[in-house]
Amino acid sequence: MYGGMRYTEQMNPYSQDLRERVLAAIKKNKLSQAQIADMFKISRSTLEKWWHRQRETGACAARPHGSGNPRALAGCEPFFRTQVKKQPDVSLGELCARVAATKGVQASPSMMCRELHQLNLPRKKVILR
Repeated sequence: MYGGMRYTEQMNPYSQDLRERVLAAIKKNKLSQAQIADMFKISRSTLEKWWHRQRETGACAARPHGSGNPRALAGCEPFFRTQVKKQPDVSLGELCARVAATKGVQASPSMMCRELHQLNLPRKKVILR
């Protein structure tokens, strides 16, 4: 968790209606930008970005999300499934070494843990008695 949110959650953009109302208030030009930002409970920086985008492009709509970096281990899914099926108690370090040797992809144990979680592959530890 980061800042009270899970790392998979993301904030949604402000509504188009709010953007249009803020820009309409700026165009009336009766209040300062700081006063308008306070009135709509947004930051002055956000207001300035919307105003700049409106002047430059003619639209104030939110830009699409950049979607981040692609997963480095995304193409190794079949390999992981067979390895975990063959040896359910494989350690993350062993799995990292195997994927590096066979697929040529370097991975850290934390990266491997996230990938296995993404693929819903539980690692069952064998308890010796």
